[in-house]
Amino acid sequence: EVQLVESGGGLVQAGGSLRLSCAASGFIFDDYVIGWFRQAPGKEREGVSCISSRDGYTYYADSVKGRFTISSDNAKNTVYLQMSSLNPEDTAVYYCAASALRFATVRAAHLFDYWGQGTQVTVSS
Repeated sequence: EVQLVESGGGLVQAGGSLRLSCAASGFIFDDYVIGWFRQAPGKEREGVSCISSRDGYTYYADSVKGRFTISSDNAKNTVYLQMSSLNPEDTAVYYCAASALRFATVRAAHLFDYWGQGTQVTVSS
């Protein structure tokens, strides 16, 4: 059974940091692109970042570039999203997802096959 389990969300003040984790199981982790998406109330889902260990690339949305860092621990089948300089506009439910398509990015959410349940991130002003 494929599972993606997010953790690490919470409440943080503006300017603070959080690290999200996405623990994967049930598929060959190294063969998949793992991405992070977020959705705020009343807004469309937004692709935030993704990483491909197999092909050695990362991608960041402009809205988080320079503030967020994605990384992967293949031994633990876990992807992390280190978020810094958080602001209230980062408040959302954050989801991780997995795509079997090489060179997929979070600009195309429909390419992602498996999704986690999400973790809430709230940034207070």
